[in-house]
Amino acid sequence: MHRARQHAATQTRERRHQLAHEAARLMAEGGIRDYHQAKLKAATRLGIHDDASLPRNTEIEDALREYQRLFAGADHGAQLRQRREAALRAMDFLQGFSPRLCGPVLDGTADANSPVQLQVHSDDADAVQRYLDEHGIPAESRTRRLRLDRERSLDAPVWVFSAEDLTFDIAVLPYDGLRQPPLSAIDEKPMRRASASQLRELLADGEIEGYLGSR
Repeated sequence: MHRARQHAATQTRERRHQLAHEAARLMAEGGIRDYHQAKLKAATRLGIHDDASLPRNTEIEDALREYQRLFAGADHGAQLRQRREAALRAMDFLQGFSPRLCGPVLDGTADANSPVQLQVHSDDADAVQRYLDEHGIPAESRTRRLRLDRERSLDAPVWVFSAEDLTFDIAVLPYDGLRQPPLSAIDEKPMRRASASQLRELLADGEIEGYLGSR
């Protein structure tokens, strides 16, 4: 009985591993953004319909990093640096709104189709729109539901525009959001974010790593 349970547990782990890597491949190659969607599509493709075998989002994220490292290599690093540098310029432009970088560009899983996601802060919901209008930047209006904690959610205004051949996705949070980041859709923990100064450090560290790696 014990051996049978061990065998079943091993099979479940193997299926979780397979599904995580297939979901990561679908996200990397198929442009799927949603972890849940990628997970279900991978399960259908592999014919695995056991809920216990479904990987956590964090497992898919780890598999996605591994896939990009193995198959994208230097191209992925160059794309990521381009987006981070563009994010820093956008943050300097939006400095009056205490911008924070978040999402795949910060986490390192961005691909050629990933937008640069920023969160800015203002208790005047229209202030960002006025600021973009004043600078002649046409932006599309959207709304995104963000979870503030386990009980509360926020329908945040989002402004999407193009610059430098990239898409920028700017979510507007109240100033309280500076102290309490929204929850990540990946692991339901407070979202990882970076200020402009933290992003400058990240870019500088990348330059040091690149220099050391070339020696």
